[in-house]
Amino acid sequence: MVHPPHAEPFPESGRDADAGAVFVLEAKGEWWHAGFHLTTAIVGPTILTLPYVFRGLGWGLGFMCLTAMGLVTFYSYYLMSKVLDHCEKAGRRHIRFRELAADVLGISLDFIVIVVKPTTAPVFGNSETFYVSANVYSGSGWMFYFVILIQTAINTGVGIGAILLASECLQIMYSDLSPNGTLKLYEFVAMVTIVMIVLSQLPTFHSLRHINLASLLLSLGYSFLVVGACIKAGFSKNAPSKDYSLESSKSSRLFSAFTSISIIAAIFGNGILPEIQATLAPPATGKMVKGLLMCYSVIFVTFYSAAASGYWAFGNKADSNILKSLLPDNGPSYAPTLVVGLAVVFVLLQLFAIGLVYSQVAFEIMEKKSADVKQGMFSKRNLIPRIILRTLYMIFCGFMAAMLPFFGDINGVVGAIGFIPLDFILPMLLYNMSFKPPKSSLIYWINITIMVVFTGAGLMGTFSSVRKLILDANKFKLFSSDVVD
Repeated sequence: MVHPPHAEPFPESGRDADAGAVFVLEAKGEWWHAGFHLTTAIVGPTILTLPYVFRGLGWGLGFMCLTAMGLVTFYSYYLMSKVLDHCEKAGRRHIRFRELAADVLGISLDFIVIVVKPTTAPVFGNSETFYVSANVYSGSGWMFYFVILIQTAINTGVGIGAILLASECLQIMYSDLSPNGTLKLYEFVAMVTIVMIVLSQLPTFHSLRHINLASLLLSLGYSFLVVGACIKAGFSKNAPSKDYSLESSKSSRLFSAFTSISIIAAIFGNGILPEIQATLAPPATGKMVKGLLMCYSVIFVTFYSAAASGYWAFGNKADSNILKSLLPDNGPSYAPTLVVGLAVVFVLLQLFAIGLVYSQVAFEIMEKKSADVKQGMFSKRNLIPRIILRTLYMIFCGFMAAMLPFFGDINGVVGAIGFIPLDFILPMLLYNMSFKPPKSSLIYWINITIMVVFTGAGLMGTFSSVRKLILDANKFKLFSSDVVD
């Protein structure tokens, strides 16, 4: 009996009625648009934590981990683009991470059916085929929901974090201009949320391309400003003492190191790569690699300069946000207020773009369920639900940001649990399943090694992040006006 062909679980023809695909993930972009989106998703204000990361690793290990993570993530995203191209050439263009993972896993399990079936006695043939085929779809379904759960948690977490950080930027500027002012952090959160509600009405991912070009330029702008400010601080008369020693306790050094590695993983992480490729005009083959090269050029310029200058200037006194080191609460400023203020403004503006990029997965899920593709993108039937749902989503993110000003610690746990599986494990797994390289090949063992190493790093990073969460628990206060570092 010939085994029936594997059914396409996400047929291309069905997307004509999928408003999330037709509207939010509108496929009109060029490779440079993908580069803008990728840069916004990866190169953000989190690079200002890199001097703090080096504080937990030291010079040598810091540069080594930063370089290794950069190489591994580029390789990971490159493999993901190869898998996407492979599926597209086979007639299955995937526009969502969850669909890609579910489809590749399903096809790989279907391969088991073809191998197992001929070795099965005829009397058991049908029952064996049914049993393994059932596992094909249950397996792919499990992966579908696993990815969507992790991806949604990451994207919502980044959205909340972007609002919180933008509000903190406003608070920093306000405190500098009005030291005795009465406005609280949650009031700045409300202001930022209102702006995000307005910007969130941009209907498609493609419509963010100009905003994300501005985001790329802003990231270069505040990076150069911060690097210049750190160099000036390091050479100033009242420069902080340069102590690069690590923590005295071996256990504390170990936990700090794994926490730093988790932070680097979260900085490089980008759990929406297939959705970015979805915005490219088909065929997307090869375009994502060009976008990655653009993105990693910006990464090379910004990451290394910010990490080296900030750690050089402040050593093991570097704050988790280097801007706070430049403008200490006690004592004189280490940099001109105008320079740091301009950097804060650039950071604030870019955070709006980051919040929008990471909201697109939520928007396309909502649009898929709520919109009617036959009515048109701007019809009353689709416009009203879009305004209501996106407004409610942003209000939720804003409320969580105001309620949990210690969200950075929670995000550390989410980053370790979420970014590492999506960015350092799944791409290698999907590549090995799609291309089936021989077990004797170098690429097969490189992928297996990366998966094993980062599984261990993810577990240790989760443990160290949870430990920090517990240690900081006594500082947590709902709706506080102070952000817990």
